[in-house]
Amino acid sequence: MDSPPAKQRIPINVVVSEIRTLTPTIKAFVLHSTDGAALPAYTAGAHIRVQVILPGGDADERSYSLIDDSVGSECRSHYRIAVQLEANGKGGSPFMHGLKVGSQLNIRPPQNDFPLDETATHSVLIAGGIGITPILAMAYALQASGRSFEFHYGTRSPDLMAFRDAVETFRNVVLYFDGGDPRRGLQLESLLAHPADGKHVYVCGPRGLIDAVIATAKHHGWADDHVHFELFNSPAVQGGDTAFEVELRASGKTLQVPADKSILDVILAAGCDLMYDCKRGECGMCATAVLEGIPEHRDYNLPDDERAGGKVMCICVSRAKSPRLVLDL
Repeated sequence: MDSPPAKQRIPINVVVSEIRTLTPTIKAFVLHSTDGAALPAYTAGAHIRVQVILPGGDADERSYSLIDDSVGSECRSHYRIAVQLEANGKGGSPFMHGLKVGSQLNIRPPQNDFPLDETATHSVLIAGGIGITPILAMAYALQASGRSFEFHYGTRSPDLMAFRDAVETFRNVVLYFDGGDPRRGLQLESLLAHPADGKHVYVCGPRGLIDAVIATAKHHGWADDHVHFELFNSPAVQGGDTAFEVELRASGKTLQVPADKSILDVILAAGCDLMYDCKRGECGMCATAVLEGIPEHRDYNLPDDERAGGKVMCICVSRAKSPRLVLDL
């Protein structure tokens, strides 16, 4: 979905009016505008960007899905989000978990990159862990409109299942607690065994779950545009990741990309101004031409033929198989 016009992306000042602990690692936050004005409406699957302060004192933004049960209203009295504390995160979740009632925040207006398909005749909703937040909003919207859907939600154990009380109000929901054993978890083979025209699947949760849903759906012949997903976190460093060199041919700069940094972050730190959005390899806005070298694709946006050709890459998540890349930047 296209981003709203710039004038609609002006930050909104909100105040934290309620904080609720949902699990040992997840807190829910209710946000009201500081001036009492109505907040912009949104549709199921939308998120807001919240300005956070990182441990070193730098400001950044983190995206959190909106989860109220009255999505689509003409105006909003409040927003509700939930944040999981990430032990190995980059600073957003510790900041959010340190907030108190009365804390003020700057947020961007809602944006929806994970919308429901209005033509779907049946929707399969799949959530893992904190991925419940946009999926729960979708379930509310589908139920309110009387549309056909099924709802599958898995966590390791019952005490880690956020919003369980709300989820259990749906008649067509199945809960899974795998206890660390994937065989007891979400049964993707059976859930995705029968694709059909008008049948869409939506998944949000850990990267491993999303990869498994995509692979299983592809195996069973689902159309690509019938499988929808959203990642919550930027991809973590993978075992075997190493540093490499990137030359920006048009800019005349040569940069070193360490194992724990993305190409995009290194280029931005060098003072270059680039177009980008999600930083998770979903939107494709940062897709860049590769002039030399071999990219290692980790995005979810490029089609298979472009990946195989090796002439373009999403620099927010993808890395290099060769010691050096030359990009058309």
